[in-house]
Amino acid sequence: MTLTRRVLAILASLTALLPLAASPAAAATTPPPNSMASLGDSITRGFNACGWYVDCTSRSFSTGDYSTVNSHYLRIRAVNPNIQGRNYNDARSGAKSADMYGQAGTAVSQGVEYVTMLIGANDACTSSESTMTSVTTFRANIDSALNRIKAGLPNTRVAVISIPDIYRLWYIGRNNLSALSAWSAFGICQSMLANATSTAPADVDRRARVRQRVVDYNTQLAQACAAYGTNCDFDGNAVFNYQFVLSQVSGWDYFHPNTSGQAVLASVSYANGFGW
Repeated sequence: MTLTRRVLAILASLTALLPLAASPAAAATTPPPNSMASLGDSITRGFNACGWYVDCTSRSFSTGDYSTVNSHYLRIRAVNPNIQGRNYNDARSGAKSADMYGQAGTAVSQGVEYVTMLIGANDACTSSESTMTSVTTFRANIDSALNRIKAGLPNTRVAVISIPDIYRLWYIGRNNLSALSAWSAFGICQSMLANATSTAPADVDRRARVRQRVVDYNTQLAQACAAYGTNCDFDGNAVFNYQFVLSQVSGWDYFHPNTSGQAVLASVSYANGFGW
């Protein structure tokens, strides 16, 4: 090949690449939303983050307005003041995946442009291993909720957040007398936390199975979000993989995130979301 032909061939190949590099779709960024709602359970309600066994919605990692937490809402408001006052906490303490369809309907009625969903802890944290929600049922519940949002608000973006690693909660609290006392007295997450000091094979195996159930739930969340399409973002298990410490957990129940825990939950989930 002559030098001229070689140069022309190189120019032709570069020209062919230019539309990809300059594509408006590739370069475009989605604008921050003007309204948002949060779906979930007591974690999203900020339970025990400011008072004794009460919801503290102002400290919610998602829609709260407490400056120390720096929620999704506050981060968005910093770049888009139009969202001011349009932050709806539709979560309910004690909620399970089966409750997401109803909460999704509330978000649709509010006409929001952004939704966060963190659910599944109560599907795994039950009175016993045998009463956990099955993986198939969990997925069906998530699909029904996402389908309701997509049908009612087709342009709304949904951030699906992975369930925290409840096995780690056992791991960091298993030698803390206050944690052990709270877990036992209040019957907290007995599927995982019963016989918390036991090293018997039956208890070790049970904890591993409960953790695997959470892993399976997170897999279904990822797959359901992928099936939803480009308007859904899964956090890639960032929250599940985060190695939280006992000081980030409420000193009243040693289960729910305290203010510090809500702040780190906001930071990790937002950084692994849409990134406005």
